[in-house]
Amino acid sequence: MTSSIQKPSKKAFQKRVDSAVADTHLATALTRALPEFGRRRTRAFAGGDFQEKRRRVSALKRDAIERLPELVQQFTEEAEAVGAVVYLAETPADANRIIAGIARRHEAKLVIKSKSMVSEEIHLNQALEAEGLRVVETDLGEWIMQLAGESPSHLIAPAIHKTREQVAELFSKEIGRELPADIAELVAVARERLRDDFVNADIGISGANAAIADTGTLMIVSNEGNGRLVTTLPPVHIALLGVEKIVPSMADATAILDVLPRSGTGQKITSYVSFITGPSRSADIELALAVGVHGPKEVHIVLLDNGR
Repeated sequence: MTSSIQKPSKKAFQKRVDSAVADTHLATALTRALPEFGRRRTRAFAGGDFQEKRRRVSALKRDAIERLPELVQQFTEEAEAVGAVVYLAETPADANRIIAGIARRHEAKLVIKSKSMVSEEIHLNQALEAEGLRVVETDLGEWIMQLAGESPSHLIAPAIHKTREQVAELFSKEIGRELPADIAELVAVARERLRDDFVNADIGISGANAAIADTGTLMIVSNEGNGRLVTTLPPVHIALLGVEKIVPSMADATAILDVLPRSGTGQKITSYVSFITGPSRSADIELALAVGVHGPKEVHIVLLDNGR
């Protein structure tokens, strides 16, 4: 597949490098944040054979990729058997069209999102905004980037290049009053500001850290709690993920879970681990199955290929 992304010229790239090196705010932000990343990873790796665990995950992922067509088919069948709707998107345009179509069918106006690198890959926000939808990022770092009108600069910490002073300036402009550069207060402001959006959203869009073929289950790890709210409060949940996230079994997903938080955020385990298998349901009245109880009435899963 030929990429449509234009690479910057060498001169333009060097200009951006020089600008970044001279940016004192960037230097301050990274000096504050990066040492803590190292310390957390060191603590998380202590005890046990992390390298062996990593080799195991690498092997199971290679095996899954070799069996990908089979696993995509199995995941689709199992997920749809429990009430989800699965789509295979060959290109970013396909994925955007599918998601926009779901939004149109539901006459959606407000979409909330938890962190999804695939949504950045396909420029989903811009596509939905072009359809007239209001799109709100709920991951704290992603929301900061949205307010700043910038793209994330790091897979784990999207706003790692921003100082607390810069964040306070952004939040002050957003809420219309002066805020101190106090991290706890800034987090409290974000919590309060985003609450109404969680409650009023028509659609919640998430990524997924793994998709389990033999049960049709999505695995999502998070720390902030927004992932749970995005995938449970709105009446419609759309999960967007690359096809490479599919693994054969729950055992494979838990093997990933043993490695991912340690490597990504320097934690033994994240604050939240969600396993989502279809829309919410209950059989509490005469054992008759009812779909759409306290969680979503619909779950849509968009698997993106895009040359993978």
